[in-house]
Amino acid sequence: MTADITRTVVQLKLSLLRNGLRRSGGRRAAYVASAVVVVLFGALQLIGLVALRGHAHVEAVVVLLTAVLALGWAVMPLFFPSGDETLDPTRLVMLPLRPRPLVRALLVASLVGLGPLFTLLLLTGSTVAVAHGGTAYAVGVVAVVLALLVCVALARAVAAANVRLLTSRRGRDLAVLSGLVVAIGAQLVNFGAQRLGSSGLGTLAPVGDVVRWVPPASAIGAVDSASKGSYGTAAAQLALTAGALVALIAVWSRHLTRLMTSPDGSTLQPAAEPGARERASGGLARLLPTGRTGTVMERSLRYVWRDPKTKAAWVTSLAIGVIVPVFNALQGTGSIYFACFAAGMLGIQMYNQFGQDTSAFWMVAATISSAQDAYVELRGRALALLVITLPYAALVTVLTTAMLGDWPRLPEVLGLSIALLGAMLATGAWTSARFPYSIPQEGHKNVAPGQTGLAWISIFGGMVSAALLSAPVIAATIWVNVAEGGDRWSWLLLPVGAAYGATITWAGLRLAAPRTAARLPEILAAVSKG
Repeated sequence: MTADITRTVVQLKLSLLRNGLRRSGGRRAAYVASAVVVVLFGALQLIGLVALRGHAHVEAVVVLLTAVLALGWAVMPLFFPSGDETLDPTRLVMLPLRPRPLVRALLVASLVGLGPLFTLLLLTGSTVAVAHGGTAYAVGVVAVVLALLVCVALARAVAAANVRLLTSRRGRDLAVLSGLVVAIGAQLVNFGAQRLGSSGLGTLAPVGDVVRWVPPASAIGAVDSASKGSYGTAAAQLALTAGALVALIAVWSRHLTRLMTSPDGSTLQPAAEPGARERASGGLARLLPTGRTGTVMERSLRYVWRDPKTKAAWVTSLAIGVIVPVFNALQGTGSIYFACFAAGMLGIQMYNQFGQDTSAFWMVAATISSAQDAYVELRGRALALLVITLPYAALVTVLTTAMLGDWPRLPEVLGLSIALLGAMLATGAWTSARFPYSIPQEGHKNVAPGQTGLAWISIFGGMVSAALLSAPVIAATIWVNVAEGGDRWSWLLLPVGAAYGATITWAGLRLAAPRTAARLPEILAAVSKG
């Protein structure tokens, strides 16, 4: 009976894959290209790991690599829940199946795909890199199977524990933040690679000694222990991995049973206490100006907190704005002027202001009947951005200055950051009215089909214009650094930059307001597309 269920579920997995590829030629081409890239990259990784065979610290490399693989399997279902339709066991709840046979069937079906193939290549390379002797290779065969099954079971257990969330609107909102993980992960990998390049693989040894006892890395550690003749240690590490596999399957089975026997309550909201909404709104409103300006600021700040796409853009900008200067300072190659990344990354949020509203912009448009109304609307949005950006930019600048110990240049960098931010607010307001575009609420796309050119012109054209508008303050910064005795005047760049940023922001909002009021129908049509 279990064999029949397993065969059926595997055939179902293959049918889903085959039918998905039949939907369009583009999808088939993308899958074939992905398969080729995965196989080639996995094969190159395998060759590279085999080339490390005999290196003094190869065991630390392979156990850490296995741990990173397992981490990837654990977090991938959280950010890409739609990548595998069989990750959602709720599709099978109406069938007369018991959880335990279903777990076995889904575990086998999970081994079909590009992810397991890539993992198998890396685990094989890791095993060959540390295996010496027939016993070690025999242990390696068992280790590869156990490690692969642990990775797959880990992904399934995480998906089953969160499947109600992942298939809901909130789960799709969580997937939007995957860009942040990629951005931070890329910087961490770059930082780690540079540190390894300067210090050598020996720096991994202390961490590897600990990780080799953490499943599934313990399976690869067992191969290394068998190569060294420590058969008792190898047996303990294999037993630890097998125990982790059993525990993961038990957790997966328990969550699967709960999914198949309990109703879905993940999307139910608790009853709100009477007056709670008014109190929450009043708490924020009390801190903001009165009138339309405060209303616009409150709406914009609520978008940042509640709208998934807006939140993802802000969180990513906040992360990159601090990662770039801090990581460069840690590497000893940084400049204090990298702190301007903070103002620059958040200044981008001023671009396409009306596109963030999507089709709901018609309610805003209905309240704009003159250039003055448009000016107050734009001013409120700019002030909402400044509430977050100004203290954040100042904090990143002070942090970067402290790490580099370059305190005399703090005023000029702060002034330059504020001037750059003001220029981006000015150009962002104008391009929001001149080149608006829609932001799809579903999926990972940030531009509606057919509007990519508008997005490029709006963002990159605006950034170039902002750089040109900041030229006077940039020139003054260069002068105080190259002119004889210019250091005595560097402190003046802070008030000068602040005044210039405020002035250019005011001018930009004044210029953008009449265009916004005149182009309301065109803006509404553009941001409502898709």
